[in-house]
Formats: sequence, structure tokens, C-alpha cells
Amino acid sequence: MQPVKPGKPRRPIGRRLVGWLFKGALGFVLVSVAMVTLYRFVPPPFTLTMLGDVFSGHGVTKKWVPLSRIDADMARAAIAAEDARFCSHSGFDYKSIAAAIARNAEGGKVLRGGSTISQQTAKNVFLWQGGGYFRKALEAWFTVLIEAIWGKRRIMEVYLNVAETGIGTYGAEAGARRYFKKGAGNLTRAEAARIAAVLPLPKRRAGVAPKGFTRRYGNSIAARIGVVQRDGLDACLR
Repeated sequence: MQPVKPGKPRRPIGRRLVGWLFKGALGFVLVSVAMVTLYRFVPPPFTLTMLGDVFSGHGVTKKWVPLSRIDADMARAAIAAEDARFCSHSGFDYKSIAAAIARNAEGGKVLRGGSTISQQTAKNVFLWQGGGYFRKALEAWFTVLIEAIWGKRRIMEVYLNVAETGIGTYGAEAGARRYFKKGAGNLTRAEAARIAAVLPLPKRRAGVAPKGFTRRYGNSIAARIGVVQRDGLDACLR
């Protein structure tokens, strides 16, 4: 009769936990890189924000349109309104972040953010709305990935197709048809500016006959579109 070999001793729970965490982190990295690579060529089919509109009963209206078929002033309006240094930063506008921190430290009801178009695109496509350090950390990770894998032109293309432009309305094309009964390729400068003015609060602002702040903000964006074009702030999209 052969002697029974002793079983392999189990590793301490601490080491096993570290191993599980490592495998989980590695799996997340591989899956996230694969998703970002896929969306470099394939339009993102749906987002968590869209899912929220479905559950709330609003439905979702969207239509993917290549950047080449969106009026150039729409991209310029987004840059003018959301991220003047879009073409020059690597995903994070540290000057705007510092200014936002200083502004928010002063207090008051309205807090100013420092998110770039790249960060907003990462959040819109891969994550959920709302704050929190965990979500912001994930947003930073996906921002690094899309900057490295997609490049600026693809980031703008995705942004202008997934950004919420009204209740249950997503993308410049759907927004243009909702507000102005025309495609995003035929927008006037003023119309592109109005859509950009809606972007920060799409469920509260109207693109047609805007009033108060939205009207003034749209007029300001329209004026800055010319600056974006003149100073080449959209050069990375040409």
C-alpha cells in the first residue's frame, strides 16, 4: 500500500486575496482596452445614460453620423463651449482643473467643473452620470485610453454622437432634427451654438426659443466659434 501524499498547503487568506485582486484588475484592464479598441472602429451602441432614459419612460432618439457629415461649426461650438484647449491637451486640462478648484473653494451655489471633452466622452460612453472619487478614477483611466487609442478626431466624433442634447435625445444629428428640423450637416452657426448651449443641462434647457441664460450663453458661443476657427483651436479635427 502506497503512502498517502500530504495535500498542498493552502496559501494564507491574505495572499489569496491579493491574487484575486490582481486577477480582477488584470481582467478589467484587458476588457477596457478591448472595448476602447472596438469603439475606435464601431459606434458605441448604447450607454448607461440612455438606459436611464429608457427606464424613466423617455425613450431614446439617436442617429450616428460621421464627423465628416456634421457641420464644422458644431465641433467648433463644442470646443468654444466646453473645452477651448481640446486640441492641445492630452485629455486633462490642468489649467481649467486648477481654476475650477479655486472657484469652487470660494463657495456659492454654482460650482464650476474642469472636465474636458475627452473626459466627458469617456464618462458618457463607458460610465454613469454623477460624481464620486471611484467614478472619477475610472473616468481618468478611460480618458487616457481613448486619447491613446482613438485620437482627437474620433473623440470628437463620438462625443457629438453620444452627448445628450435633450430629454431622450442623443447626438448632434438627433438634436438638430429635434430643434431645427434639419440634419447636423446643415446647421447655421447660431443653431450649432444653441445645441452647444444645451449640452451642460440638456434636460433643463431648450434649443428652440431659448430664454434667459441659455439664450445669452448661446449668443456667446456663437461669437466664440469664429475665434476657434481663426485661432486654429480646431486644427486637430481638420
